[in-house]
Amino acid sequence: MADIDFPAEIRTLRATYESIERVVDAASLRREIEELSAEAGVPDLWDDPAKAQKVTSRLSHAQSKLERLETLESRIDDLEVLVELAESEHDGDALADAVSELGKLQKSLQELEVTTLLAGEYDEREAVVTIRSGAGGVDAADFAEMLLRMYLRWAERHGYSTQILDTSYAEEAGLKSATFEVKAPYAFGTLSVEAGTHRLVRISPFDNQGRRQTSFAAVEVIPLIEQTDSIEIPENDIRVDVFRSSGPGGQSVNTTDSAVRLTHLPTGTVVSMQNEKSQLQNRAAALRVLQSRLLLLKKQEEDAEKKALAGDVKASWGDQMRSYVLNPYQMVKDLRTEHEVGNTSGVLDGEIDDFIDAGIRWRANQRNAAQ
Repeated sequence: MADIDFPAEIRTLRATYESIERVVDAASLRREIEELSAEAGVPDLWDDPAKAQKVTSRLSHAQSKLERLETLESRIDDLEVLVELAESEHDGDALADAVSELGKLQKSLQELEVTTLLAGEYDEREAVVTIRSGAGGVDAADFAEMLLRMYLRWAERHGYSTQILDTSYAEEAGLKSATFEVKAPYAFGTLSVEAGTHRLVRISPFDNQGRRQTSFAAVEVIPLIEQTDSIEIPENDIRVDVFRSSGPGGQSVNTTDSAVRLTHLPTGTVVSMQNEKSQLQNRAAALRVLQSRLLLLKKQEEDAEKKALAGDVKASWGDQMRSYVLNPYQMVKDLRTEHEVGNTSGVLDGEIDDFIDAGIRWRANQRNAAQ
């Protein structure tokens, strides 16, 4: 404790806070809260539930962001007072509390700093996540189900609402694929760093000889479409197929042709939905996801044109972005950021914030290097 230069550490905290405050623009945030509060107070707001949900969600996020910012400033002030009192009264316990609070403040500021890096065109959107099993047979299908649980637990830890849109079950165990929404502001910007190929190494529970198995699963993250995006799809460009839902389900799920598959003929993009009870609901959900994928495809094409004009920029994510090793040792490692932990059970239970934060910082560095 005696080695800590508290005045210097507190100056660093204030400098970091002021940098974050400039980026967040607290004045603009307060204006946004005023405007959203006025919208939320309109008597007929809930006549349009989708719009009402969006307004209240954005308001809650903005209020939480401002409260977080203001609370951190207050905590820095309180820390400075605590240190002065502890040193003047030679209070060892108070000084120990100051050391603990310093560490907590440093971590909180680092986490808030990461959110300021979410400035992409679609970063503030809600997200649609699709997980697909890859090479590895039944182990890959089981791994896909493990990843689905990991992301749903992550969302649950943060209080984010989720909705599973589609699940395709594998024959023996696990999932061929699953698609779900994360309904929270900046869900796309946050989760987009999770996109890529994930690898699992473990002793296969499906192998009678107990051999080690390597399997793969792909994660796709796209921004949820909004009505203002104007992604129009001519009806002639879509082929619609209906079929019976498969896998576990409640009444009528497997007895009627309620599942819907949309194929966008010009691009070959396919979207299936089967988790809603009616064909109309599944078709509406599938259309939203199809529009979202086409929106991202359009953005990628525009980015590719810009990259071609700027020359080749080596900022590839690579085919394999993270490894989950359960045998012969325990480790989860991100191959882009080099971030790794030994608590594999915690990660698979949704403790992935450190990986996400490291990924967001890595992406920002890649973008800056490309400019």
